Amino acid sequence: MASETATDNDLHPETLGGDHAEHPSDARYVKIALFLAAVTAVEVALSYWQIPAINSYTLLLLSAVKFAMVAMYFMHLKFDNTLLSRLFIAGLTLAVSIYIIFLLMSGVFIG
Repeated sequence: MASETATDNDLHPETLGGDHAEHPSDARYVKIALFLAAVTAVEVALSYWQIPAINSYTLLLLSAVKFAMVAMYFMHLKFDNTLLSRLFIAGLTLAVSIYIIFLLMSGVFIG
């Protein structure tokens, strides 16, 4: 007589090769962590140098690169369903848009 309860394999479709793609190896995660550490070191070095025009935009770009890497690999957006990635990007776009509108209304960009 077969049991009516679900097994662990029934509850986790990724163990059966469901919608999830193959995740990177531990060595790949170490390489990503080293890359993020290097980018952070560049950010810290730039924060000590006093080059105002290059500094601000470069730090924003480096922060965006780090954010994308963390979101893709450590939040697993690269390996999940595309709908989840689209929902994440839509929410992020909405939040950034509201923040920029708030800054414009506050007169931050007016010299």
